[in-house]
Amino acid sequence: MPLQIYDTFSNEKKLFEPIDPSNVRMYVCGPTVYDFPHVGNARPVIVFDLLFRLLRRIYGNDNVTYVRNITDVDDKIITAASENNEDIKSLTERTIKFFHDDADYIGALKPTFEPKATDYINDMIDIISSLIEKDYAYVSEDNVLFSASKFSKYGQLSGKNLEEMIAGSRVEVESFKRSSSDFVLWKPSKSSEPGWDSPWGKGRPGWHIECSAMSEKLLGKNFDIHGGGQDLIFPHHENEIAQSECANNEKFANFWLHNGFVNVEGNKMSKSEGNFVTVNQLKQKYQGEVIRLAMISTHYRQPLNWTENNLIECKKTLDKWYQLISENNFSFDNEKISSEVINALEDDLNTPKAISVLHQLYKDCKSNDRNTVETFLSSANFLGMLMHTSSEWLSWGKEKLSIDEKQIELLISERKSARDNGNFDKADKIRNDLEHKGILLEDNEGKTTWRFK
Repeated sequence: MPLQIYDTFSNEKKLFEPIDPSNVRMYVCGPTVYDFPHVGNARPVIVFDLLFRLLRRIYGNDNVTYVRNITDVDDKIITAASENNEDIKSLTERTIKFFHDDADYIGALKPTFEPKATDYINDMIDIISSLIEKDYAYVSEDNVLFSASKFSKYGQLSGKNLEEMIAGSRVEVESFKRSSSDFVLWKPSKSSEPGWDSPWGKGRPGWHIECSAMSEKLLGKNFDIHGGGQDLIFPHHENEIAQSECANNEKFANFWLHNGFVNVEGNKMSKSEGNFVTVNQLKQKYQGEVIRLAMISTHYRQPLNWTENNLIECKKTLDKWYQLISENNFSFDNEKISSEVINALEDDLNTPKAISVLHQLYKDCKSNDRNTVETFLSSANFLGMLMHTSSEWLSWGKEKLSIDEKQIELLISERKSARDNGNFDKADKIRNDLEHKGILLEDNEGKTTWRFK
């Protein structure tokens, strides 16, 4: 079936027709690099990686340009570097490596381009100058601000009027703004902060102008798809549209795609709640494909409830699939990818349906028909799974253990008995001995679980 995707701007699922089928262009907002990425950050990486794979299958590997940016100048970065008492560049370079490691871990293909904001400062200055010249922006106390009220379509992406958006969001109210809805394009830098020379003095760009400059430079003034998390709809994407369309007098992106939020065990993820989960933490306990399968088991536009039980079930599923590899000699074949899997993905990335097809194909593999087995394995591989050999998968983590899992469970049980009997010295010794062997115990609501150190 023809590819259909849900466009946030028009609030409907639409037939995707690229501007140029020989160069399908997609821009996705990437990380702001100041700390370890969390599971919420991982979701758009996986969602748009899957769309990238699908677009390449439909239009050809060489005919899709995927840009995912890195924000390496931002107030959060400045704050984190100050708190860490370290140089901003060392912080951003280290965090970019964390992000790349996590992207590899969850099986994401590398984008065509991965621009860093600091490499496009002059392009940002050019756009800002154009906006001032056209009277969409103004200078005030060394800041440059965009007048949101001058863009007649402002608010159409989020579906709210200007007053509603201001009331429902954390819009900065500063004395140098003519209106509270105006947003910063350029701000002055203190001597201790990163800054670049500009017509308005030494300063740095606002967050929104960064993506407008990078997307225009690498994809053109009008391109096919702009994506990101649902939390970016307002103000980030709303502001991108306003400044880009006012600067260029043409439509910015033809389709807007947004993935839903991630909750942890039914609750909003936050550090204050103690349920903040980084991808790096998950590496200690699960292979990356477990994370990937858990992510795509829910449709990308729906809220995702991140639970330990779901991860465990995904691990069991992948264990069975990898066991099938160990029992068969086969080769992946792009021509054998199930048409039902592709049809599901072409229906607005309906991954739950695609996974349902995989489960049925797995059952059909009991016939031991080579063609059926290769169809199943090639289809799973297309979704970014079964990327390892069976021996790599089935032996994962075992090299970290100096004792086996049964021994760990026995010691946990022995520790529980010791604690129940008030023998806390013995309980502590068991915990410390396990930690020395690379095993960390975690007590939560009367239950004890373990993970690799």
